Amino acid sequence: MGDDLDFDALYARYARDVFRFATYLCGNRSDAEDITAETFVRAWTAPERIEAVTVKGYLFTIARNLKGIRRTSRHTDLREDLPDPSPGHPSRLEQQAELDAVLARLQTLPEVDRAALLMRALDGLPYQEIAIALGISLSSAKVKVHRTRAVLMKLRTSGPIAQPSNEGSR
Repeated sequence: MGDDLDFDALYARYARDVFRFATYLCGNRSDAEDITAETFVRAWTAPERIEAVTVKGYLFTIARNLKGIRRTSRHTDLREDLPDPSPGHPSRLEQQAELDAVLARLQTLPEVDRAALLMRALDGLPYQEIAIALGISLSSAKVKVHRTRAVLMKLRTSGPIAQPSNEGSR
């Protein structure tokens, strides 16, 4: 890791972003915590220098690669009939239900499409950095973000998911 970048400052600045990205990418809080921790371990032990301009994209690339490694991890479906132990207002429950529905929809989309959308929508990464992080062309990054947004918007009003096409993927 480069001398210019203090690891404590790096972690303080990017840990929440990496955790959020990993959570939305894999849909599992426990796996996201593991991915976040492992991302920073790998960044700490990286032999190459991390450039401050691309550090978020670099960390997201590590997290995304780790998510792929963890695909074979244990997954247990949660029972739908478990009661929410916290007291809450009905609107909070509705918001949680909507968030759960969005997360479920995200998990049905191709991983590279989810990653592109999350990098852009949640973290505001430039398309060029998304393209580098995902190993795709700049135009493919733009198309993936646009199409994935369109699919998610369509899902708000309809039901079944139509997968975005892979035209122009590389």
